[in-house]
Amino acid sequence: MSFAFPSFLWALSVLSIPVVIHLFDFRKSKKVYFSNNRLLKQIKQETTQQRRLKHWLVLACRLLFLFFLVVAFAQPFFPAKEQKTAGHNVIIYLDNSQSMSSRVAEKTRGLDDGIARLREIINVFPLEARFKLITNDFAPFSNTFKTKSEIENLLSQLRLSSVARSFEEVKARMALDNLSLDVFWISDFQQSTLGKLTALDSSNQWHLIPIQYEKSTSNIFVDSVFRDNPFAISGEKSTLTAKLQNNGTAKREDVVVKLIINGSQSATTTVSFEPNGEASASFNLPAGLKKLNEAKFAINDFPVSFDNEFLFALNFTERIKVAEIKEGKGTSAVEAVFGNKELFAVQRFSASNINYSVIKEADLIVVNQLNSIDAAFQSTLKQYQQAGGLVLLIPSPKPAVSSYQFLTKSPLSLVLKSESLEMERPDFQNPFFNNIVEDKTSALAMPMGKKLMDWGIDRSALLKLKDGQPFLSKIGNTILFASPLEKDFTDFNNHALFVPIMYRLAASGKSDNHQLYYSLDDSFVAIRGDSLSSEGQVKMLGNQEIMPTQRRNGDNVLLELPRHLISQGFYYVTLKDDTLDLLGLNLSKKESLLNQLDGEEMKANLGGGKNISLFKARDAAAFGTEIKERYLGVSLWKQALVIALLFLLTEVLLIRFLK
Repeated sequence: MSFAFPSFLWALSVLSIPVVIHLFDFRKSKKVYFSNNRLLKQIKQETTQQRRLKHWLVLACRLLFLFFLVVAFAQPFFPAKEQKTAGHNVIIYLDNSQSMSSRVAEKTRGLDDGIARLREIINVFPLEARFKLITNDFAPFSNTFKTKSEIENLLSQLRLSSVARSFEEVKARMALDNLSLDVFWISDFQQSTLGKLTALDSSNQWHLIPIQYEKSTSNIFVDSVFRDNPFAISGEKSTLTAKLQNNGTAKREDVVVKLIINGSQSATTTVSFEPNGEASASFNLPAGLKKLNEAKFAINDFPVSFDNEFLFALNFTERIKVAEIKEGKGTSAVEAVFGNKELFAVQRFSASNINYSVIKEADLIVVNQLNSIDAAFQSTLKQYQQAGGLVLLIPSPKPAVSSYQFLTKSPLSLVLKSESLEMERPDFQNPFFNNIVEDKTSALAMPMGKKLMDWGIDRSALLKLKDGQPFLSKIGNTILFASPLEKDFTDFNNHALFVPIMYRLAASGKSDNHQLYYSLDDSFVAIRGDSLSSEGQVKMLGNQEIMPTQRRNGDNVLLELPRHLISQGFYYVTLKDDTLDLLGLNLSKKESLLNQLDGEEMKANLGGGKNISLFKARDAAAFGTEIKERYLGVSLWKQALVIALLFLLTEVLLIRFLK
């Protein structure tokens, strides 16, 4: 124990005053004579013993009162366990990610608790100390050291951030090279966002301050969303499925999941979860959705609510690009079936006048009844298929089969004599036919077909004739018809199955460039548009207007997401007056995983050196006491003053009641 003012201990000399008073009786005595004092003598002896005890007790109380009063003025204290750095420059990191909205007490968020602890830290240091405050936003104010009052003003402005930072990201932001500083790290130490942890060097003093959530904290969140048919067209049914996770050890039952489209509730269901389990919720999308639609899944999960909504975009604006190469000028069945300009962008070329740059951008190339395919066109189709493109081949009545052979590994040949046969009912268990027809009974009338081109047995053919021979097959990236779509060969092009099958074939060639949703963890977003203007910059309009860094390649634009500026929400991607796409940006899924490292585990993962200290207080009040003990020591003058007053009270009670 030490004293702040040890010179004041000279005042202990006052202890001699009550001793002198009690040792010498300055009162004058008077003799009184009695004829018989035997009885009085006995009473006097008994009273003297009691008086002597009372005097000694009063003397002790007075001495102890004076002693502790003097000690209180000398201000005793236990010395601090840790020493502050000489320069008083301090770096403080406060984790303000969304996970810090979880509760540490009944009405206290993790962020509020962290701010209260931060205030206790700055109050411990002297006025001349300077502080650098770093949050997940990496805001400009974290570039320089600031005074106490400046930090206090910043604390009143702190809000939860959409950005999750790893330990190494924050450490790099601190710029600790060649410095000897006190570093305070206030965080919930979330395992999913910490990233790789390495041992710390000993040049700085690290102080870990864990924010511990309530033990019962669990979290339900949407992990992913997908459509069973990304290109549902012509009124086809489409199912939307959300996969949800339970990050908690408690079983959860009847959690309500809502599908909301353009601000209106479209459907709702309930799901149940095993501890740390998963569940799925599926909904049929309503018919008639067009253009761009803001959609979200909403769940009712308490008390962790920052991820109760999952945003995604339903985009029905992209058209399927079809390039048709044919002979002659008449209207073909392909032109008729793909004539819906809202769904298809069809470009037609004759075999002698092909625009190769255009057909390379197509989702589907239809080679329609060409007698033969020349070498240049063959080379283009090979490159197109190697890049993942889909080719639909409809033979002519007099095909040069050898020029078709490069499109498939199966040997092609002509059937010289063939009879017209009815086709077998399709295998409706095949995913290709999912939702194409509702009536799957045996009464379904099937079209007729006459085989002209043969490629052998194909058990996975989409359509077969009654003799088992394939009429329509998909082999790799090639779709083959066994005959021309003419009345002399087949009536399939006039059958009810023709339109949905052709639509599904076209959709299967569409590359899925549009994602339903994005995460703030994503670095880039790819946007595709038709004939983008070279003038102007692409913008993102949502909670704020953002002009991201962008790179163009033809009709594609690659946008870099600015993590420090953007937040969760819907953003319309625009170029001048045109809207190119709608993006649904969500928080990182890592934030929803609330598993924490405790302080000891965190310290061990950072090397466990002597320069790493750990605060174990579970709330801000206890933390304030703990940090003062470490840096200021334990002041005892209040305790000494209380003890002095207690002895004074004891003296009064002895004089009043001890007879």
